[in-house]
Amino acid sequence: QDAEKLLSSGDVAGAAAALQKIVAASPSLFEARLPLGRALDLEGRHADARVHLEQALKLASDDEQRSDALEALGISYAFESKADEAARYYQRTFDAAVQADDRGAAAGRANALGRIYLESGNVGKAEEWYKTGYEMAKKIPGLPAPQATLWEMRWHNAMGRIAARKGQRDAALKHAAEAKSLLDRGGNENQAVFYPYLLGYIAFYSKDYKGAIDELLKGDQQDPFVLGLIAQSYQRLGDKTRAEEYFRKVMAIPVHS
Repeated sequence: QDAEKLLSSGDVAGAAAALQKIVAASPSLFEARLPLGRALDLEGRHADARVHLEQALKLASDDEQRSDALEALGISYAFESKADEAARYYQRTFDAAVQADDRGAAAGRANALGRIYLESGNVGKAEEWYKTGYEMAKKIPGLPAPQATLWEMRWHNAMGRIAARKGQRDAALKHAAEAKSLLDRGGNENQAVFYPYLLGYIAFYSKDYKGAIDELLKGDQQDPFVLGLIAQSYQRLGDKTRAEEYFRKVMAIPVHS
């Protein structure tokens, strides 16, 4: 617990050191192997991290632990933009959710893999997995109207980002307008922060870096991905000082996702 507190406070090196001592004393402790792997990943020591994450996977005693370890391994490869390797682990979590008939979890994991492929540069695979997630979400039984609207918003958000990556700005903005229309229905107010993120993403890939910054600053300033896009926008504008400021903010967030 002390090590977890160190990790959540941003002291990744301190957490890793503490967890290494625990693992040395109790090598079969899943609860230490998994966070140690995550901490090492956050330090950029991906190969070392995966040694412990693979051990955590072997030590997992139930489906929840197994899923946590598989997702952590997928994320570790995603940190290096190795989407196909990440997919080997995410596919297993997706298949397990399908087998358990947990369609919501399956849809979420498909979307996560879609995002990994998109940000690793494979737009075609990204579109395939986002579509899989969308189709799976539509099969969730008894889905309340706000939840159904939420999945529609996620679909348009994903398709808007994919269109932006393809250089199809007009199509991307149409998806953004659809997402805004769904948001305006109400019932998903906590999703409002994702709209400026989408507009900022579209602006960034349309090379409107000033516009991207203006929109992204309205987004979640605790989201490392939003901060990373702001940093990259300043970098493209030649503002090295502000770019470094935001890159440092990204690196200070101890989130393994």
